[in-house]
Order: sequence, then C-alpha cells, then structure tokens
Amino acid sequence: MRLAGIPPASPRKVDRYTMSDLRSFHGPNAGYVLELYERFQRDPQAVDEGWRSFFHSFTPTDAAANGAAPPALTGTAIDTILSTHRLAQAIRARGHTGSRIDPLGVEPEEDPALKPEAYGISETDLERLPSSVVRVTGHIASRTQSAGEAIRVLRSIYSGTIGYEFGHIPNPEERRWLREKIESGELSKPLTADEKRGALERLSQVEGFEKFLHKAYFGQKRFSIEGTDTLVPVLDEIIRTSGSAGTRHVLIGMAHRGRLNVLTHVLGKPYSMILAGFHGGPRTADGSLAPDDFTGDVKYHMGWEGYHEGTSPKVRVTLAPNPSHLEFVDPVVIGMARAVQDDTSRPGIPPRDVNAALPILVHGDAAFPGQGVVAETLNLSGLEGYSVGGTIHLIANNQVGFTTNPSGGRSTRYASDLAKGFEIPVVHVNADDVEACIVTARLAVAYRERYGKDFLIDLVGYRRWGHNEGDEPLFTQPRMYEIIRSHPTVREQWAMRLATEGVLSEEESEAALQRVFDALEQVKSGLEKGVPTDIDPSNATPPRGLDLPITQTAVPAERLVEINEELLRWPETFAANNKLAKLLDRRRDALGPDGGVDWGHAETLAFGSLLADGIPVRLTGQDVERGTFSHRHQVLVDAETDEKYVPLAKLPASRASFEIQNSPLSEMAVVGFEYGYSVSDPQVLVVWEAQFGDFSNGAQVVIDQFIAAAEVKWQQTSGLVLLLPHGYEGQGPEHSSARLERFLQLCAQGNLRVANCTTSAQYFHLLRRQALLLGGEARPLVLMSPKSLLRHPMAASRLEDLSEGQFQPVIGDEEAADRAQDITRLLFCSGKVYVDLVSGEHRSHAPNVAAARVEELYPFPKEEITAVLDQYPNLQEVVWVQEEPQNMGGWTFMEPRLRKLIDGKLTLRYVGRPSRASPAEGYSYKHAAEQARIVASAWEGAPQKRRQRQAKRA
Repeated sequence: MRLAGIPPASPRKVDRYTMSDLRSFHGPNAGYVLELYERFQRDPQAVDEGWRSFFHSFTPTDAAANGAAPPALTGTAIDTILSTHRLAQAIRARGHTGSRIDPLGVEPEEDPALKPEAYGISETDLERLPSSVVRVTGHIASRTQSAGEAIRVLRSIYSGTIGYEFGHIPNPEERRWLREKIESGELSKPLTADEKRGALERLSQVEGFEKFLHKAYFGQKRFSIEGTDTLVPVLDEIIRTSGSAGTRHVLIGMAHRGRLNVLTHVLGKPYSMILAGFHGGPRTADGSLAPDDFTGDVKYHMGWEGYHEGTSPKVRVTLAPNPSHLEFVDPVVIGMARAVQDDTSRPGIPPRDVNAALPILVHGDAAFPGQGVVAETLNLSGLEGYSVGGTIHLIANNQVGFTTNPSGGRSTRYASDLAKGFEIPVVHVNADDVEACIVTARLAVAYRERYGKDFLIDLVGYRRWGHNEGDEPLFTQPRMYEIIRSHPTVREQWAMRLATEGVLSEEESEAALQRVFDALEQVKSGLEKGVPTDIDPSNATPPRGLDLPITQTAVPAERLVEINEELLRWPETFAANNKLAKLLDRRRDALGPDGGVDWGHAETLAFGSLLADGIPVRLTGQDVERGTFSHRHQVLVDAETDEKYVPLAKLPASRASFEIQNSPLSEMAVVGFEYGYSVSDPQVLVVWEAQFGDFSNGAQVVIDQFIAAAEVKWQQTSGLVLLLPHGYEGQGPEHSSARLERFLQLCAQGNLRVANCTTSAQYFHLLRRQALLLGGEARPLVLMSPKSLLRHPMAASRLEDLSEGQFQPVIGDEEAADRAQDITRLLFCSGKVYVDLVSGEHRSHAPNVAAARVEELYPFPKEEITAVLDQYPNLQEVVWVQEEPQNMGGWTFMEPRLRKLIDGKLTLRYVGRPSRASPAEGYSYKHAAEQARIVASAWEGAPQKRRQRQAKRA
C-alpha cells in the first residue's frame, strides 16, 4: 500500500473528479487519499472499516440501499482530511508547547496550530473521519474509532505532563522509532502496587533527608534538591534499566544542587559521612580530621563511588567531584567514561565497549544555556575520538538561576534548546508527576541503547528555598514563592494518590517519612557524642612530596633502531606523499653517527618504546596528527585514496594501544575530557597539545580547578601532559607565550611538573619518565614545547643521547668548564632563549660569562642549581635571562628562590623585556630589536674576576 505520493499512472477520471482538481492541495497527501478512494470504488472491502465508513458517508442512505455507486470525493472532503492530518502532525511536532510541564501550574503558551480551528475544521468534522486519517500508529488506531478520538489521544500524549521534541532529528528512522515508542505506551505501563510503594519509600528518603538537614542544621548551605525530588527516582530508573541491559559502570557529573541527596541515596554514601560534613568533617577513632596539608573541599563539591542498591547485576556508580564552575565537570565525566570503555591493553587503536560505561550529566537550567563548555561538550558526542555511545543529560530545572529569571538568563523558550542544534531528542517532564518522570528515564535508556546517541530530559520543577538556604527568594521572585509556599511536595502528592487508590494508608506514608528522621537523628546523636566516622576516602592521604623516584628512561640503542625501522616500513599498497616520504626517510640516517634526531622524531621513538613496554598512549589536540608546525606526521594519508595509516598503531613490537586524534576547535571541553580520561585510567599516557601555547587560556578553569588543585581538594590524581608551543619568534602577542607565569603561580605541594626543554633528547626522557611513573608518582606535566627549535640543529640529539642518561632538570655550561676560575657572571635561562644567547657572536667576546639552562622549573631544582653555582669560585653575579616581559615568564617565580640560594653573597639581576600588558610585540622589527637587546645585555659588561671572591665563598 502506497502511503504517500500521486500514483504514477497518467491522470484519469474518478467518476466526476480528476487529479487536476487537486491543485489546491499538497500532492502527496492528496494522492494518498485518492488512491484509497480508487480502491474503495473498485472494492469497498479493500480499505479498512474506518475509511469505508467515511467514504460511504457521502452516499445518501436510500441511494446506498438501492446500490448506487459511491459518489465523487469532493474537494471540501479532501481539504478536511488533509487539514486533520496537518493537525495531527502539528500535535506531534508542537504539542510540547501545550504540555503541563510546570508543577507550579503556570499555563503554557500553546501554539495556535494545535487547535482544529487553525485549519478550518471542527470537532464535528473530526468525529466523522476515521482515525487512520491522522496517520496514527497502529496502537492508537486500534483503540480509537474516529479522528476526533485519535486527536484527543495524541493531545493527551504530546500535551500532557510530558512534552516531546524530536522533529529536529534528521534521521527519519529515529523519528519513526521515537514516535512508535511514545505512542505505543510500551514504556508507560502503570506501576505495580509494589513499585508505587517503593517510589513512596524513595521519595520519603529524599524529602526526609532534606527536611532533617533544614531543621538540624538551619542556615548551613546544602543546596537542597527540594522541588526536583524526582531526580533521584529518575537516576534510579536510568541506572537500573541500563544495568539490566549490560551497563557495568555509571559515571555522573552534576553541580551542587541536590548533590548531597544523590550522594547518599543513589551512591550509598553513609549518612554519617554526610552529616559529619556539617560538624567540621569526618573523624577517625582518635578524633583526628583530614591531614593538615589536604585542603579538601566543601561537602557539596565532593565525589563518591559506590554500587547502586537494587540493581542486579550490581552497577558501579561514580559521582565525579566538581568545583563551583558548574558545568566544567561535563567533559571530565565524558572523558572518564571513554577511558572505561576503551580497551587499551591491545596494540593498535583501542576497541571500545559502550556498554562498559554510561555517563549521566545533571545540568542546571541557567547553566546549560549559559556556559559555553556545555556546547563544546555536546559537540564531542559524535566525534570518533570522544564519542561514548551516548550521554544521558538531565536538566534539574528550578526555573530560576540564583536570582535571575529565565527571561534574563537565556534567549530561548526552553533551557534545553541548545541541545536541539546537536540533533539530541529532548523531553520536558513535570517533576511532580512520578510516573511520567520514570517514563522519560526509560525512553532515554532505550534510545541510547538503540542509537548510541545523547538524550536530554528537562526535569521541570522548582526550588523550594533560595539559591542556598541562607537566601530569601521573596526578595526577587515574590509571586513564584508565594505559590511554592503552599505547594505540596511531590511526596505529599504521591502519598495522597496512593491513599486514594488504597495502595498505602496515610499513616503508613507518614511512618515511612518518620523512619528517615529516626535514622538521621541517631547518626546526629552519635556525632555529637564523638562517635568516630571513617575518614572519607577522598580525604585519606596527604599530597605527595616533591621528590620523584629514580627512573631509568634510557632505551638500548638496538631497540630504538629496530623500532625506527618498523615505523618506516609501510604497506606496499600505501601510496605516501613523495615529499613526506623523503622527509621521513631521513630518520634512518638520524640514528647514524652524524645524529640529527629532531623533536618529532624523538617523540615518535619515545611513544614507540613506551608501546613496546606495554604503556598505552593517547595523543589529541588541534592538528596533532600532522602537527601544527608539520613536524609530527604520526598519521599518514594515502595520496590516492585519502585512507589513513598510523605507523605507531601498527608497530609489531607494541603491547598496548595507541590513539591519536585531531580535536575540534575547543580547549576547555577537550582538556577537560583528557583530564577525565587520565584520572579514570591512570595507566595511559594522555597527552594534549595546544595549537599554540596561549590557546590553553581557553581551558583556564580546567587547569585551575582540576589539573592544578584536584589532588589536594579531592585526592584525584592525573598524569596528563600538556604540550604548549612557546617561544618569541616575531609571531605577535597571541602566538608567542604559553603564559608560563600562570602555571608557575599555580605550583605548590608538588602538584605539577613544569618544564621548558631545549633538546629532543630531554623531551624523549621527559615523556618516558612521565609514562613510567603513571599510576604512582606521576603529576600533570606542563611542557613549554618549541616552535623554531623543532628542527633547529642545536636542539637535535644523537642516538646515544636517547640510549644513555636521563632527563636533566638543569644543564650547565660545558664550554665554560675549562675556564671555571674566570667566570664572574652566570646566566640562567630556560627554553628557546638559550639558543638565541649562544648562537651569536657575543659569547665569544665574553670569556668570563657562562650560560646554564633550567629545563624543569617546578619542582624548583635547588640542588642542581646549587651544583652549577659551586662550579664557579669567582662568581660575582647571577643573571636571570628571559624573553618574556618582567611581569611574565619565569622571573617572578625564580627570583625569590635564586635570591634565597645565593643568600646575599652574589648580585642577582634580571635581563629581559620590561613589564608589559601584552606578552609580545606585534611588529617584526620591534621583536628583532628587543631580542637583540636582551642577548647583548646578557653578555656585555660582565664584572672582572676578583681573586678575593674565592676566599670569601670559602
């Protein structure tokens, strides 16, 4: 049966009616009606009863009794049919505008297109038409007799307490599947009596917990869940349903609203630990709190890990810790989930099992459209390197952001509208309708399982108190809070319903609430008497120290040669770019006696040797496959077919996975993702490279709140590597500095490693050291990576530099070793400026000046710098040289530490750019003049040797 479209045959008469008379109607729909009518004319039994009754209605009763032929189908009749069809489609597409999703009873601004009169038809017209006119699914057609009844059913579905938005989904099969699931009622089966009692028990726990805290700790911040209480049953249903389908790990990211309730009721964090947070923190049996050098975090930022009760098999649930930067945990959780899904134990690109982990993100209604990291995170959902097989998003919609109404916080009708641009189905649901909320949870899980894509539930509720429990919301939303004041809680409404249905008496409902109060009161009483609570595992140990264990990073020369050859052995069918093939072929000679291992080559050998050691590697960033400066070429593209070939993923000696992905043009979401990945799987060397170092500015919140501080706040450890191209080469303010000073300012308690290397061998050993310490002593590594030094001869290394030795935090001046007695000035510098210093003629005219390189600035290499100072007995002054402005770069970090080392015995001076508001000059001639001035100032005018200096130092 053709569902739409004009029959292919040439127009022919249908009694007194021809196809040409349909010029005022939409051809496909009109064609459908006429095709049915043609069948009816040939054989009335060839169409279903509804259409048969409709077509017969045009024949007078006496004429029909005398066997008169069916009449012609008039244009008016077809117009009615098509209008009815359009009404039904409008309800499916725009029914959400009329849905009763606001529990506070605010009337929706319904689209006029949802009413029959918008199409020139009446309720009487609808009752005359069969239900099949509206193209309803078989489920609705089977239980309705007329189009009018079918329309009423559609309105109850699409304009009830759930509003569906999926017309923006481009895939017609997905739209059909959603329509079938929604209209069939398959997911909205009524709860059994036991399930209803279980829901009341859960809501009693949720409400009782909040009411107890409000009474027992009045005025203390807790960011109550009240108003969106059904968030907990929705999470329960998602975890339970996905667990039954094979999901083994659920990872949740959410801000502070309702967090304490989710921690204890969804993840099982004991009441004792929750309440201990209101008493100053958990205590051990001897009464001690967390270690002094552990800063910790407020109770509504902390994470937890547990197993969900009532799920078989058990599902592990993790709630990631999160700062007050509300949505920045989103990409972190997605990265954590991806790490769980990836099997990095196998060579090559890691295979992924999306059932291994399900990420759930709980958003705020003001934060979801307001914070850009949300859009960046949504954009990751369909990308090969970042996809997790679908994230379930929940907006805990309070209908207010702090004190700002929606009209002042977003430019869209719904808080969720951003998601539609990423082709994500959206469901709005009244948070006071328990059963409707559970239906949306089931639909979300079913959609993810079927299509492996994101799904969003907009849980529309309210906020019973102010932004926090110390705020007075009547100051800013007086009308709303007058309604809320007398509005019954969802538990109260549910209890009344169960009492009416005879499922549970009012007394039994109150008893369920009292049990929660009693349990909490007992815990509180114990805390007040000094009963110990176990220290929160996230508060268990102090931060690690500065010292690292000695790590052997050298790789035998024969092993490196073997790996090098394997990486240059490509399939015979692969047509490499000729120019690139010649460039890479030089890497054979670079391991010979003449040397010449450049930066990209050393990196490749480091990765290859790590894979052979069984350590997985993940490298992402903007243009990392080729490298911003065309220096990496880890992904080769067939010149004829565009097919990609990744030599490191095909390395025969590999015993672990290698993944390299160009990232979207994002910093905060991508860095957050990679951080989450590194936390979730600490055995993988995770590397992110900025296209230019200053691009990391876009990830500053992730750097500040997670990378630098997560260990002392949450005991969350990471070995993430940030490669930030840095160096002053006349590229202007935005592409010169990676803002070294910002990272150094964040350094404390051994939280980071900050380096600025000058040779490829140093980079090789640094990468291997980082990888070999993973899962133990690794910290995030921030590397000011080079640009011009990528191919500079002075930065190139020999094979023996890689096969012997290890990373050197400080490199002294070997050329000055034979004239140590004559050195009166010692230059300390870091990174690319060293090459500028020693490349010119100034060095040859300054025999009493030596230059040393600080390759790792944090932890501050005190012993190594002291050893260099002690080499020069007649030293009179130390100069810190940098190309950055004085208020930037390493000076403000190094100056007090150097001054403490020399202890007033030597002069300490600065050479570099003066303090600036902008990092670098925008004009090439100014840049060249400044670089020349800095180099000259460093070498010229060194003090003459003083014989008495040696005695004084002694």
